[in-house]
Amino acid sequence: MASLAEEAVLDGVMRVMARGFDPEYNEAWTRKQVTDMLAMPSGHLIVVDREGRRLARHGRVAGFALSRAAPGEEELLLIAVDPAHREAGLGARLLALLAADARARGGERLFLEMREGNPAVRLYDRIGFVPIGRRKEYYRTRSGHKLDAITFALTI
Repeated sequence: MASLAEEAVLDGVMRVMARGFDPEYNEAWTRKQVTDMLAMPSGHLIVVDREGRRLARHGRVAGFALSRAAPGEEELLLIAVDPAHREAGLGARLLALLAADARARGGERLFLEMREGNPAVRLYDRIGFVPIGRRKEYYRTRSGHKLDAITFALTI
């Protein structure tokens, strides 16, 4: 069973998720999906406060990154910053922490997949991610529109 501190951090992650993802795109995960990923040895969560400080057991979550490690690589599954704290560099801070953690686990490349048209592409471009693949009409919005998925990679 998770400790009360871990539950409080997860509560903060779920608040950011609810505020940070537009429901039209069906990108937010459920609490069970997050806890199931974190129950795996390959699942990793980074949380930061509004100052970009890493949180472990307490504090107000302003952003998070959830990833999955594999030999030599790491996949960013979700990243979100509370809209009240956007444009403060927290997304870049989360990616820097993820890259450092992934390198410490032996990772050489970071991967991510996003829907076409996601404004986060500006951040990924700035960090140095490059597009390496496309899945046609992979995502479907709530209103029924089909969107391509774009895969990005970054050598770390």
